[in-house]
Amino acid sequence: MPPKEPPRRRVPGPARPRGGGSGSGRSGARPPARRPRPAPGRTTRRGTAPRSLRLGSPRPRLRLVSLGLTLVMLAFVARLLQVQAVDASAYAAKAEKNRYLEYTVAAERGEITDRKGVALATSVDAHNITADPKLFTPEESNAPDAPQQAAALLAPILGKDVAKLTEQLSAKTRYTVLAYRQTPQVWKQIKDLKTVFAEKASEDRLKGGPGANVLAGVLQEPTTKRVYPNGDLAAGILGFVSDSGKGGGGLESQLDKELAGKDGKIRYAQAGGRRVPTAGSSEIPAVPGSDIELTIDRDIQWAAQKAISDQVEKSKADRGYVIVQNTRTGELLAMANAPGYDPNDLSEATSASLGNAALQDVYEPGSTSKVMSIAAVLEEGAATPGTHVTVPNRLHRGDRLFKDDVDHPTWYLTLNGVLAKSSNIGTILATGQLGKTQAESNQVLYSYLRKFGLGSRTGLGYPGESPGLLAHPEDWSTSQQYTIPFGQGLSINAVQAASVYSTVANGGVRVAPTLVRGTKGSDGRFTPAEAPEENRVVSEKTAKTLATMLESVVDDREGTGTKAAIPGYRVAGKTGTANRVDPVRGVYKGYTASFAGFAPADNPQITVYCAIQNPTKGSYFGGQICGPIYKQVMEFALKTLQTPPSGSEPPRLPVSFKPGE
Repeated sequence: MPPKEPPRRRVPGPARPRGGGSGSGRSGARPPARRPRPAPGRTTRRGTAPRSLRLGSPRPRLRLVSLGLTLVMLAFVARLLQVQAVDASAYAAKAEKNRYLEYTVAAERGEITDRKGVALATSVDAHNITADPKLFTPEESNAPDAPQQAAALLAPILGKDVAKLTEQLSAKTRYTVLAYRQTPQVWKQIKDLKTVFAEKASEDRLKGGPGANVLAGVLQEPTTKRVYPNGDLAAGILGFVSDSGKGGGGLESQLDKELAGKDGKIRYAQAGGRRVPTAGSSEIPAVPGSDIELTIDRDIQWAAQKAISDQVEKSKADRGYVIVQNTRTGELLAMANAPGYDPNDLSEATSASLGNAALQDVYEPGSTSKVMSIAAVLEEGAATPGTHVTVPNRLHRGDRLFKDDVDHPTWYLTLNGVLAKSSNIGTILATGQLGKTQAESNQVLYSYLRKFGLGSRTGLGYPGESPGLLAHPEDWSTSQQYTIPFGQGLSINAVQAASVYSTVANGGVRVAPTLVRGTKGSDGRFTPAEAPEENRVVSEKTAKTLATMLESVVDDREGTGTKAAIPGYRVAGKTGTANRVDPVRGVYKGYTASFAGFAPADNPQITVYCAIQNPTKGSYFGGQICGPIYKQVMEFALKTLQTPPSGSEPPRLPVSFKPGE
């Protein structure tokens, strides 16, 4: 018997809206009633209803995802703001640095010429060999050991160490200089190698290989190289230029600012080690340096340098110098040193030969210094050329016994004879008349030595020049007050010594020595050097008297400088043979031989001074080894400058007198 159906539950319908009618299609009709869901576990007409799963709300997850995406977007926005706004300039600069290369365009260094415009130092085209180390990395070169391979190829061409080149090519930079100022031939060798490796790399890539090119990053910058066309001629004056292009000595160093000019710059875009012509570039042009015209005469310099070099070698001496000076203008026509060096190849130069010994060496001059003592005696009116001076074989002064360079019986000399025979004792006696006491005489002599330029630099402004040594008279020792009058106990350099004789030749007016006549700028305009300083040391009368007395040294048969005589010209000069202080041990060892003078004595034009340090072979007397050099150089200079011969005979002042006269 089938079960009975439970009675249906009546569900009350919705209340009718007010004023509404009934029936479908009418306005206000009642919507159909919704059937309620059966409760879980309750039965329906078809049986028990299945339990349904209730889905969670997706909104929390969506919120989390949205929050995460928002944070990511905020991070990107912040980074973009940092890159494009805050650090924009820094990143732009970094990009520019990687893309653009900048190198210096070296200014053309000015020439140094002699007084006639002959080049003594000039510049020629050269190349700085550079590299971009980034192009030697494995990623750029397609070779794991590109720096090592490139260094092995470049080392023999550049004369560099392989390890050093490898280190440079492996540096964390975009620019390095492998070698400065190489000749065009060197760059051609490297360029040819680059071409070979570039072709091999192209062939390798066509075959599917990596196409390694280990020389792609080797580049060059155009520059100039300093050369000295005359080799070692005037090297002591000129100096040299270092690898960096700066003056390393001499006038190259002293006048570096004028000679160097002002470097320019070029900035350009590059890719793969090559310039990108369409990417734009900027250039600041270089300003060439000024040309320097010297007072030196190349031909006279050559004659002086050859003469002193030959004699230094012949005498087995340490070194020597010859100075040639225009007596009226103070211009130095030659300044020669031996031994010298070739500034084109400093690898062969010794430390002793570098520099300018004629200005940097100081030494006791000996008897060439007596001309200043006699000048003081004449100027102060303490004696005349004919004043009688009795010269014993020995003279006791202070704590010492003084003698002349040779033993002799008592000499009866005039003051002129004291100078002609170069008597130390006679000079001590003469200068003792400069004051009432020895201390007063010392003070007077000191004042004249200073006016002649001793104890002060010459005014050339040359690097490393020494002012010499001249103590104040209060500090002169017991022996110095008697040795200084004949040239021991004080020190000078060769240019100072020459200037003393030029002062006498110039009528008693000292004109400061000069080496530079003027400069010529890039505009071609010549600017003369400033006029040298002048000051009167002794009167014209005293100077003329001294010149006549100095002729006796060369012309008189009793003089010590007869080997300096020049046919057709009246010559004034003085010999010197001084004990020499060994610069290493600081004691007297060996001699300094010298000769100084001017010509023509009746119309002085040229001064020549020669000194040789520590001659060890043959004679060491100044008249014997420096007198002939003086003659050789003076003759050449007189002919070069077309100086006419003397038009009169020398007066021949008396050298001695008879006792009782």
